[in-house]
Amino acid sequence: MSQILANVFPQENAIPDQFKIAEPIEQREYLINGELKIWNGNLNPVLSPVFLKEGNGYKQKVIGSTPLLTSKESLEALDAAVKAYDMGHGLWPTMSVIQRIDHVEKFLAAMRKKRGDIVKLLMWEIGKTLKDSEKEFDRTCDYITDTIKALKDLDRNSAKLVEEQGYMAQIRRVPLGVALCMGPFNYPLNETFTTLFPALIMGNTVVFKPAKYGVLLIKPLLEAFRDNFPAGVINIIYGKGRETVGALMESGKVDVFAFIGTNKGANDLKRLHPKPHRLKAILGLDAKNPAIVLPDADLDNAVAECFTGSLSFNGQRCTALKILLVHKDIIKPFLEKFKAEVKKIKPGMPWDSGVGLTPLPEAGKVDFLRDLVEDAKKHGAEVVNENGGEHLNSFFYPAVLYPVNDKMKVYYEEQFGPVIPIVTFDSDEEAIRYVVNSNFGQQVSIFGSNSKRVAHLMDAFVNQVGRINLNTQSQRGPDTFPFNGRKDSAEGTLSVADALRVFSIRTLVATKST
Repeated sequence: MSQILANVFPQENAIPDQFKIAEPIEQREYLINGELKIWNGNLNPVLSPVFLKEGNGYKQKVIGSTPLLTSKESLEALDAAVKAYDMGHGLWPTMSVIQRIDHVEKFLAAMRKKRGDIVKLLMWEIGKTLKDSEKEFDRTCDYITDTIKALKDLDRNSAKLVEEQGYMAQIRRVPLGVALCMGPFNYPLNETFTTLFPALIMGNTVVFKPAKYGVLLIKPLLEAFRDNFPAGVINIIYGKGRETVGALMESGKVDVFAFIGTNKGANDLKRLHPKPHRLKAILGLDAKNPAIVLPDADLDNAVAECFTGSLSFNGQRCTALKILLVHKDIIKPFLEKFKAEVKKIKPGMPWDSGVGLTPLPEAGKVDFLRDLVEDAKKHGAEVVNENGGEHLNSFFYPAVLYPVNDKMKVYYEEQFGPVIPIVTFDSDEEAIRYVVNSNFGQQVSIFGSNSKRVAHLMDAFVNQVGRINLNTQSQRGPDTFPFNGRKDSAEGTLSVADALRVFSIRTLVATKST
């Protein structure tokens, strides 16, 4: 191993005091029916991706533990949500819009007071940088605020009477029932709350299970959830998915399934529901977003956007650029510029200034990435950047692979980490075939300046992906834009306004105009 990772993990006494977690956080609380219950059973240790130097070795930091609940507790939570919904007659679903907004605004005020605690836990639990952790918290608060505004607009429009063909009607949006909300580890606050709060504010009751990684950071908010929502409206459970979530789906009492994760995980859970036609699913799943760099692209811009798009938060974003298709006429200068950008990236701890590469939280992730690299090398690719693929404990230095072909796993599989496969193409039809034949259909980025050529690609992709990005990286925002996908990448559409619609259904009262 080169020196680039040799000193990346610190000794405990080198961590700035404001970011230290002195003692592990033992969490035994969970929320059911408006009561913070105490779990006296087994706990699940929460391991940070941060390792600490101890003498000549390293030790992974244990930052706390969470309850390992069973199906018994998860079904208690479900029963509380079912009772609170009460077939649509409960206090929460029948409450006025302005009253529900008041509850959410009070929660938001309490949440803002926990910013420092949550930001620190984002860094320690998933290795997100200080800057990005702060951004995730603030963006989540903004999202809730925007959701409130969008609901007010929706409610005002619903108050109008519609007259059509001799009939007069009032059309309103009403809740769907009991929702199960599960978020991803890479945005355990933001992406979780972008489904949780639209579900709540539209009048649904919720069972919420935090992500596998990024679970402790919900602890500072448990009292705020308890104090600002009626009993049973929001229930928060912990534990292994097969012990808890499977039982919820098998009960048939879940009406709405909001899940951000893998398409395999979503399929397995949906199959457990006894009446799948009655289950409304809102899913954000896998993606293999390609960048297509045409020969007339602004090379500096294309490299900068592809670099950021593929390596922001270590490439652990569903919207990241997962494969780069570069025209053969510009592959040499593209590679040189791209490698130069990768060389500038700074590995370090999440709280380090200017850090661009941090430890990976998923157990076994480094081995998975290493296997992808070895498989690519076996089929003719090379790691073309200096130190590419070097690893230490939970750290994996970015590996730029070239030339990549369709015999390699990384050509098809989502790496969800700092491995960047680069493919060359000659004709535009080769790039089109890649997108058309892919199992995924979230986004694509096109870099070029010839409007006719770009328009041809746009026409080819408009029925393949949810979003086409021109001369810019793939991304989710702004949150007012629809966020969706096709094929195995998503089900349903999210945005501030769209989320209110997917967690509700239109109902109307109509009569003859006479």
